[in-house]
Amino acid sequence: MCYGGQRLPSKDDLTDPTRRTRTLPAANENAVVVENLRDRLAETEARLERARAREAELSRQLEEMKRYVCVMEILECYLKRRYREQQVRTLAVTVCQSP
Repeated sequence: MCYGGQRLPSKDDLTDPTRRTRTLPAANENAVVVENLRDRLAETEARLERARAREAELSRQLEEMKRYVCVMEILECYLKRRYREQQVRTLAVTVCQSP
């Protein structure tokens, strides 16, 4: 995993005595790595906050759409019933008027 232009030392780097002087980062380099990690954490937290806000908005929209569908189903049932009633009345009038 890379952190900016630097990489963290591997286990082999830390245990190999010939490489020890070269691979142990200085305190300044450690501070840079820590700061980089803090920045990345802050960015991740900001993305998470935006994702949660988006999720809340989508949940609100979903509930609104569910209510809309429910109202449309009620209207559909009402209109079907009225249409059947009108058909029955029309048929009754037609039967009464036939010779």
